[in-house]
Amino acid sequence: MPATLAAAFLGGLILNLMPCVFPVISLKAFGLVRHVHDRRAARVEGLAFLAGVVVTMLLLCATLLAARAGGAAVGWGFQLQSPVLIATLALVMLALALNMMGVFEIGLAAQRLGNLSGSRPGPLGAALTGALAIVVATPCTAPFMAGAVGAALLRPPAEGVAIFLALALGFAAPFTVVALVPACARLLPKPGAWMATLKHVLAFPMLGAAAWLAWVLDRQGGSAALGALLAAAVVLGLAAWVYGLAQRRQIAGVRYRPLLGFAVLLVAGVGVSLAGLPATSAGGGTLARAETPVAWTPHAVAAQRGHGKPIFVNFTASWCITCQVNDRAALSTTVVQEALARTDTIYMVADSTTYNPEIDQAINQFGRGGLPVYVVYPADGGAPVLLPQLLSPDIVVSALKKASANKS
Repeated sequence: MPATLAAAFLGGLILNLMPCVFPVISLKAFGLVRHVHDRRAARVEGLAFLAGVVVTMLLLCATLLAARAGGAAVGWGFQLQSPVLIATLALVMLALALNMMGVFEIGLAAQRLGNLSGSRPGPLGAALTGALAIVVATPCTAPFMAGAVGAALLRPPAEGVAIFLALALGFAAPFTVVALVPACARLLPKPGAWMATLKHVLAFPMLGAAAWLAWVLDRQGGSAALGALLAAAVVLGLAAWVYGLAQRRQIAGVRYRPLLGFAVLLVAGVGVSLAGLPATSAGGGTLARAETPVAWTPHAVAAQRGHGKPIFVNFTASWCITCQVNDRAALSTTVVQEALARTDTIYMVADSTTYNPEIDQAINQFGRGGLPVYVVYPADGGAPVLLPQLLSPDIVVSALKKASANKS
């Protein structure tokens, strides 16, 4: 158990470096720089960020364990199989981008509007940033993390909660330490006029995240779901602009309440436009590759296993960023494609973009709590071999060579 807790903490720490959390993490880094000379504000926001991370992680853990107790074979990132959540996250990212660009302001008194140095969203904003960071972190699985999450799903509930808590503490540790330890805070750059430009620049990672989520939604729900999201994005953009206009009129002493009411109605319209999306994805979402892989099923593996050909199974999903990186950095390279052909390997894809209980059950059986998972079955029918979560062409080629060494 201590080793599992240490792996979970280390996995949470490394999760900060994964690409899926960069847009939100950049927000927190911006907040720390803003309060570098206000130690009390930095401590309060650092602890609030920690609380947001821990509470959200424990809620996610409770939901995950409850679903599994009810018989659902779900794992890390299960909520991203919901088109409604994907669309909501895309709109949240868009709203944050508009805020960073100055279209409207969040949590500022009217007299502070546009005054970057005076803006202080406070502990609530920091806690919400922590909560959002955990939600958007689920498309990524860091090294040391998959085994820890897998163990959490197999152990008694109390131990599972402890593992997820260690993961949350590791994830929040860098910002909490910087916020609480003055020596670390002194390493940060001093606030200045450059922060106004940085605030605008940080809007673009948010827009990139929104675009990626829109792509995932298209894979899950097709063009109709994507059209609903684009319509909602236009309405949300108009609502943000109207709300910002109302804020500026408030500063000037001009009547602004009708504009606020109109903005609220527009936001309600966003919710209506998403109401038609299904709560869970039910089809579509195949991964495009140069070759045509074999669709994974437990029966397909059983039928092909031990008949003189290695089997490579790629458990993946469109919403899994680590999966997409591995696909392009390793699996789609010429050297790996040649190795697959040379060893006569059967390449199978288990696509979890849409909910598939058989895939989740198989991942659990391998002791992994989430994607990606890569399994190589030797040609002679020997025990399957799990590959690391971060692949390189050499790792894959070496595994295929070993799997084909003892053909029956």
